[in-house]
Amino acid sequence: MSPKPLAPLAMKLMKGVVAVELLGLFGAYGLFHKMNNSQDFRSAVNRRCPSVLEVYYQSNEWAGLYGVRERDREAWAGERE
Repeated sequence: MSPKPLAPLAMKLMKGVVAVELLGLFGAYGLFHKMNNSQDFRSAVNRRCPSVLEVYYQSNEWAGLYGVRERDREAWAGERE
């Protein structure tokens, strides 16, 4: 048996893997973009999945952008009072 009959299947699988990776990449960028532009969206993410918001804060801090976490806490503390 030659390995040639498996080559088309391998190509289809590889294309599928690349497509899933690209969807994940664009999805992560879209989520970051929306979180970066909307404090209300960050508040909703904080209620539903705070670990995702923590990753957002850490990525900003690693990039040298400080103060987003503090501004959000101040704004959300003002809403609760």
